[in-house]
Amino acid sequence: MVHPIAEANESSLFGSLSASEFYARHSVSHSSEYTTNSNGLKLFTQWWVPLPPTKIIGTLSAVHGFKDHSSWILQLTCIHFAKAGFATCAIDYQGHGYSEGLRGHIPDINVVVNDCIDFFDSFRSKYPDSLPSFLYGESLGGAIALLIHLNGGTNVKPWSGLVLHGAMCKISQKFKPPWPLEHLSGLAAWLIPTWQVVPTGPILQFSYKEEWKKKLVLASTKLVWGRPRAATAYEFLRVSEGLPKRFEEVVAPILIVHGGDDSVCDPSGVQELYERAGSKDKTLRVYPGLLHVLAGESEEKVEMVFGDIMKWLQERAATTLDDGAAVTVAPLCASELKGLN
Repeated sequence: MVHPIAEANESSLFGSLSASEFYARHSVSHSSEYTTNSNGLKLFTQWWVPLPPTKIIGTLSAVHGFKDHSSWILQLTCIHFAKAGFATCAIDYQGHGYSEGLRGHIPDINVVVNDCIDFFDSFRSKYPDSLPSFLYGESLGGAIALLIHLNGGTNVKPWSGLVLHGAMCKISQKFKPPWPLEHLSGLAAWLIPTWQVVPTGPILQFSYKEEWKKKLVLASTKLVWGRPRAATAYEFLRVSEGLPKRFEEVVAPILIVHGGDDSVCDPSGVQELYERAGSKDKTLRVYPGLLHVLAGESEEKVEMVFGDIMKWLQERAATTLDDGAAVTVAPLCASELKGLN
């Protein structure tokens, strides 16, 4: 199954088609709605559901990376999963995409984690318990997916598996603040939390290999640009230092896919996760020569990586479902998602 990014071009996510024509071409429905979080911010949520005769074999919740949002290249990946039978949803963090909040400002990662948990649990509750549910996270979203798994509590349906794409388990030295700013980041976060004062490398250049895909990224009007804000950078350092202390608590099945030449999120971080995770079912795929965003590679490489991801998801969905347990569900209207406002 070819990833839909093959149909995009440097200026349009959907190539020559409109959004509705693109969804119809891939036999998925699309809906969206705003929800209000505990801080009173309106957050943008959306979902893609396979249309009959395709049966739903599971749900999948997608978590985007820093500066990114759910309506750009991640959306094409969500459509890819949906057309394969996974009812797929995503949320824009505060300060990202179509959600409210100061652009690129994440002063408390726990708020973002809880926002994701609330929406994903609401989305999953609309489908039968017999359906497996998966988490998919890119970059920062990989770290957030791990925190969702670790902090989601015991009173909700457990996750059937996590797919971590370029996960932020360890920030590359190239993107850490220089000394002494790294060691003073806590003070900077307190004194000047919203200032964009933290220098980083050119993330776009280090993330996408195909030039036309770099232009496609630049065509989005909702991406966050500029240096990370002081409080946000401090949160990322705190997560990258604190998350490894909990690697043994990760017990869900995990698939880790990572570029071998990723200079944004160090591959050694996911190698350590793989070695220490308590999961009985864990797979690590580090692809030599590939960069941070694996959908930004050549079509051949994209099909290789997402072929591995799809095979992993489908195999675990099949082992979870009894014969005939897959369902055909009418697309959800926005009003059918409970507890979101």
